[in-house]
Amino acid sequence: MNYLKKQIKKGINLHLINTKKFKTNLLSVFITNPLTKENITKEALISAVLRRGTLNEPSQEEISIKLENMYGASFDCGIEKMGDYHILKFYLETINDEFLPKKEDILKQSINEILDIVLNPLIENDEFKNEYVDSEKENLKQIINGKIDNKSRYAFDRCIEEMYEDKPYGLYKYGYIEDLQNITAKDLYNYFKKMLSECKIDIFVSGDININEVEEIVKNNVQIQKLEDREFNIQNEVNETSRNEAKIVSESMQVTQGKLVLGYDVRTKNKEEKYIVLLYNTILGSGANSKLFQNVREKASLAYTAASNYIRQKDNIFIRAGIEIENYEKTLKIIKEQVEDMKNGKFDERDIEDAKRSLISTIKFIPDEQDTEISYYFGQEFTGQLVSFEEYIEKIQNISKDQIIDIANRISLNTIYFLKD
Repeated sequence: MNYLKKQIKKGINLHLINTKKFKTNLLSVFITNPLTKENITKEALISAVLRRGTLNEPSQEEISIKLENMYGASFDCGIEKMGDYHILKFYLETINDEFLPKKEDILKQSINEILDIVLNPLIENDEFKNEYVDSEKENLKQIINGKIDNKSRYAFDRCIEEMYEDKPYGLYKYGYIEDLQNITAKDLYNYFKKMLSECKIDIFVSGDININEVEEIVKNNVQIQKLEDREFNIQNEVNETSRNEAKIVSESMQVTQGKLVLGYDVRTKNKEEKYIVLLYNTILGSGANSKLFQNVREKASLAYTAASNYIRQKDNIFIRAGIEIENYEKTLKIIKEQVEDMKNGKFDERDIEDAKRSLISTIKFIPDEQDTEISYYFGQEFTGQLVSFEEYIEKIQNISKDQIIDIANRISLNTIYFLKD
């Protein structure tokens, strides 16, 4: 395995992926905090404000000049929900030192640069720069208001919101406008300092690297040295949404195509069973050979799209279909039939082998993209279960039809959400 994890401080880990596949180094910093309504909007705003300037480079223009001088390095950032946690994500990609005309130690510059952006923001009078905060509040407001623009994504988010009403996973990752307007530059900086003292921090470095050198660079970074140990344990509540009868939610909006989302609860008993659910989901609704695609889209011609995805951290499967609004009842009936067929074992060994090949192909592809490989190992870190690609493939290969049927009979419909005109 080309992956190694080192503890820098308690709650702060360095993850090293040593690979010769790429001409670039990719650096990532993930800051993890529990999802709460009180703080989610602040965290979304912080991720945007941090990219605006540091104490050493107090504007985006100066950061851009610095990156350009590092042979066109690129920086990006974003936020994500993972289980009951909010993740602030920062990426910096640069050319590997081996491909430079002369040795300039770009890797060291890159590590210090991304840590400077994330941990050493521009501060004026013990607060974030007001101009940056006000500007990013407007940008974030547009993002929140614009969530209805992508109707498919909006319907998916609304189904989760209805399933997880008043629970952390039901929160919108970019936060809420009613909370945004009350945040000041001072409040935001005070909360940022609290995050740096309490949050889980993971630093990833991928590329053709000297592991010991990278570890020394990170340990000696002045911003890292300022950080203290912290206690942080990942815990996800699962099966907290189960209900005896499915919740049905219908919402009207100006749409030309209906968006149907069905949320299912999966009752796995342990982490090993999650691999079975992955295979189950692949047979049910992942790809052109799946039961949903073949029966809802191809044979019945009821949907423009019909697929399912498995949210591993929350043990939920979501089936999504874009349909003509008048086809709601027909589509719902056929979708439910596919789920029942899985419970009754109405799939054959060819379906299983096709699904296994598809999953194994996806797993083998992971190391071919640096960001995908980082995401994989961060997911492993998140679950507390480090599984190599070879072990992952073996787990998939060893799944039997009886195991899939057993899982199928522990899946129940929780929520039906339909967006119509």
